[in-house]
Amino acid sequence: MKKVKVTNGVYWVEIPEADLYIQCGCPADSVKHLMKSGQIVDRERDGTAAQTGPNAILLSDTTMQHGSFSNLAEFPVLQMLYLQGMILPGHPNNTGRKPMLIGLEDQVRSQSDYIYRGTYGLASLAEIKEAGVPEDLAHDMLRIKRWFAFDNIRRTEDLLDLRIVDAPAVELRDRAFVRRRGFNRYEFIYKGSAVNVDLNLAETEDYPPTYQLEQKRVQREHFSIIHVGEGDGWDVTRPCMGSIICFQGRTYLVDAGPGIQHSLAALGISANEIAGIFHTHGHDDHFAGLTSLGRADRRVPYFAVAPVRASVVKKYAALTGRAEDTFFRYFEPRDLMLETWNRLEGGLEVLPVFSPHPVETTVFFFRVQHGNVHRSYAHLADISAFEVLRKMVTEDPTKNGISRQFYDACTAKLLVPVDVKKIDVGGGLIHGKAEDFASEGSRKRLLSHTSSPLTEDQKKVGSAASFGQEDVLIEAQYDALRLEAQRIVLSYFPGMAMRDAQTLAAFPLIHFTPGTIMQTPDIPAANVFLVVSGIVNRGESREGPHATLSAGSLLGELEALHDQSPSGICWAASHVAALRIPRDAWMDLLRSRGLIEGLQESRPRREFLQSTWLFGEVASFPLQNRIAGLMERRVVKEDTVLRPGKHAEVLLIADGLLTIFLGKIPIENATPGDFFGEESILRGTRELPRGWKERFASQQIRTASQGSLVNLFEARALLDSTLYAIPGKALEDIPIVQWKLMETYERRLKNFRSEVRFEWNDAYEMGVQRLDRQHKEMFQILDEISAMAEGRESGDGAAGMVDRFINLARSHLKYEETLLSREPVADFEAVVRGNDEFLRKLEGVRKYLEKAPADALQTTIAFLKDWAIDHSLVENRRLKSALS
Repeated sequence: MKKVKVTNGVYWVEIPEADLYIQCGCPADSVKHLMKSGQIVDRERDGTAAQTGPNAILLSDTTMQHGSFSNLAEFPVLQMLYLQGMILPGHPNNTGRKPMLIGLEDQVRSQSDYIYRGTYGLASLAEIKEAGVPEDLAHDMLRIKRWFAFDNIRRTEDLLDLRIVDAPAVELRDRAFVRRRGFNRYEFIYKGSAVNVDLNLAETEDYPPTYQLEQKRVQREHFSIIHVGEGDGWDVTRPCMGSIICFQGRTYLVDAGPGIQHSLAALGISANEIAGIFHTHGHDDHFAGLTSLGRADRRVPYFAVAPVRASVVKKYAALTGRAEDTFFRYFEPRDLMLETWNRLEGGLEVLPVFSPHPVETTVFFFRVQHGNVHRSYAHLADISAFEVLRKMVTEDPTKNGISRQFYDACTAKLLVPVDVKKIDVGGGLIHGKAEDFASEGSRKRLLSHTSSPLTEDQKKVGSAASFGQEDVLIEAQYDALRLEAQRIVLSYFPGMAMRDAQTLAAFPLIHFTPGTIMQTPDIPAANVFLVVSGIVNRGESREGPHATLSAGSLLGELEALHDQSPSGICWAASHVAALRIPRDAWMDLLRSRGLIEGLQESRPRREFLQSTWLFGEVASFPLQNRIAGLMERRVVKEDTVLRPGKHAEVLLIADGLLTIFLGKIPIENATPGDFFGEESILRGTRELPRGWKERFASQQIRTASQGSLVNLFEARALLDSTLYAIPGKALEDIPIVQWKLMETYERRLKNFRSEVRFEWNDAYEMGVQRLDRQHKEMFQILDEISAMAEGRESGDGAAGMVDRFINLARSHLKYEETLLSREPVADFEAVVRGNDEFLRKLEGVRKYLEKAPADALQTTIAFLKDWAIDHSLVENRRLKSALS
């Protein structure tokens, strides 16, 4: 076996003898990382071009890590099925074996559903009509989908082998096993060897892109286009196709591909600055970055036609396991009318045009009036080449495809000339071709959505844009950043006169380059900085954990209240523009509005909020004050049990120590800055993962239903503790907090160590009858002890069962040593020493069980289960020839 770390949270494990090449972890752009590290290369096989790569994917236990999706298998599956050829008729890599998805049941099933939605979108006439599409157009859309699907909409299970890790060790193929060792930790076992992978991100890690982006400071114009992606889902050197519309100095995204947060950061734009997103469709190279917009502390306006929105929401729900309406906790829907100029606030107009595609898709035309003319931009992502559309033409309405009239209308709309047109030239079945636009009259054509260099013929049609390139259509005759500063100030101080806001916004606007220290404990806070654009990091040092602050944050505001120095440092993580307000001017403003006393009173609570992971990135000054004002201080005594109540709330730990339990099983310790109660906040928004409700019921874990969610967790104070309770209602419209609550809930649920029964499987057999019989008996004993520990059976007699296991293990190991002594293996003495050491540990465990508190049985079970698997599937298989 071989293991290679590919990137953060992604590993490559290969077992060539078993024909297993496993991609462990599949966050956004994992395929690109495999290409960059050499696991995916172009290679010819039997005269046929194909790529190498994985034939199995191990999924993360959790949907998200550090605010990004952890499992996005759409592109890895496409790579296996099509670029490797596993589904292509007559291809040498099409052996009849399906590629595998491996993991916990809820993640495997969620990925299956999400891949289905990513392939087909709205998959029936009823779903399309439910999205408000007229019946005639709904029939046309379904005919198009079926044409792209080769007349057959297939379930994901027809294409992939779904392998659920629901046993102590699961056989993948040819006596190669995988077992779960803990949260996001897995072990692969083959012929007595084992390798371990840990898919957890470290505290300061995230999922990086495969490319480096130059830090740029963009101008905020009245109407301009900033180009942030020209590649596709396979391009390791560039972000996926996307643009930023800058209108009246505010920024709007067109699509959110993988790693969009890195692109925005490189341009000095934070999540809070995104005034909205225009979404073309739900393929991962346009969808995977949506969580980045969840890092805002307000809902982001979401502009799309209703069927695109419905398709994306269903894909999001499948991916996260949450109810569809929870999508709108992060995004504010602004439905657009198809084939109609939609006029938005301020005069920006957008025309969504239907694009024939496997999922619901539109291209966008944007325009702004300038004098007597319009300045315009067209974003043509995921169009099909005209030759492909011609192949779809049929005049038989019972057949899949499009009519000649539909073809003529579609191509005519795409060819309408504009000032700047960005064109998908990716080729193939579902992407465009540059030559189709050679004669249309746009002033400037940019070619995008490809991983290949432009050909000479393509260069005759258009050019490629560089990252951060800006096409200015209407220059701003004003300072857009100062206008943004005024907007922030007015939102912070409702009722303030515009004259006063303008006076405040007239203070110096300072530009900081990336890495510049903005505040330090060595210097008293002489100024308050209002971050107008960019991203700021705040922490005790640059090297350790830090909070990421968006536009709208105030630096030094708390310190100004008592003329103190900052407790840590703040530094620019990107290009930053910040209004430098002298401390005295800031204090005069607060005094004039009667805010000093209230802010001084709430200061300790706000400082505490800012020190926590859950609230440390909430930027809005009024929002922080509102939460601080709702915090209720509670003191609980040692051994107090806390359970989610009828009213949703989160409990922040200010002092003390809690242990969080799932049933009788301790999950984790919560220390100052941690929180409990996320389950009550998410009530009704998330079902338990598939099969878990029944599993918990069988283990007699309390599952009192409240809505569609069951109460699973409780906390016990190990010390006298001080908590702050915050009502759930106060957190409903704060996307970044909602993402973190969901991530924490899922992590704690998956930390439940005993979610699989410890049952014998015939695949574990070695073929030595007596040894297999003894191994099977060990498994049976351990399952009985587990049942006692988990409350499925009475706990009486657990110690006696442990004694029974010890006696069996002792005689079993003695028998193995007798077999090995016939012709001693090279490390025979080491094996004997290892056995003796294990038996000594067993005796220690037995004594620990007599003296330790009740939860000692969990530690005992974990130790014995690990040994049983290591012994039967690793050590014994290593020595199999000598034991046979």
